[in-house]
Amino acid sequence: MKNKCVFLDRDGVLNADEQYYTYRLEDVILLDGVPEALRLLKEAGYLLIVITNQAGIAKGDYEAADVRAVHQLMQELCGVTLDDLYFSPHHPDYSSQSLRRKPDSLMIEKAMAKHRIDPAQSWMIGDRMSDVEAGKKAGVRTVLIRKSEDVSSEPDFQAADLLTAAKLITSSVETDSV
Repeated sequence: MKNKCVFLDRDGVLNADEQYYTYRLEDVILLDGVPEALRLLKEAGYLLIVITNQAGIAKGDYEAADVRAVHQLMQELCGVTLDDLYFSPHHPDYSSQSLRRKPDSLMIEKAMAKHRIDPAQSWMIGDRMSDVEAGKKAGVRTVLIRKSEDVSSEPDFQAADLLTAAKLITSSVETDSV
């Protein structure tokens, strides 16, 4: 049997995205409703996998260990296990082009293979069009956390925040309406 999954962008979905990059533990600020949203998705049987671009590594601003430390702290603050973390340390201006960087879908595809994930039962939640595009390329449904960015690629759904998105996803499973 294949697993169902919610892929989550990090900055702007799980934590406040007010900094240049969030890589110091003291700068981690969870957004309202995030712990409740993650618990709701876990209780509904979803794997939770973070898919994030971390271009600050390519720029030399921080290291991969900093990304992992922030990930660990987020799990502790939420009281929820995030099943995996995939991050792209690349930036086109500072390192070679990479298919791992969103909007390409390689990080999601690798996670699907590793965790035996069924794309038809899975979702990508992000706050940028690159998240939506990566999810669509990987064949999963998408939810855009709506900000002021123009919508150039149509997400399947839009939500004000992660908790609203989690309720949408879990209610669609219960009612089979999506």
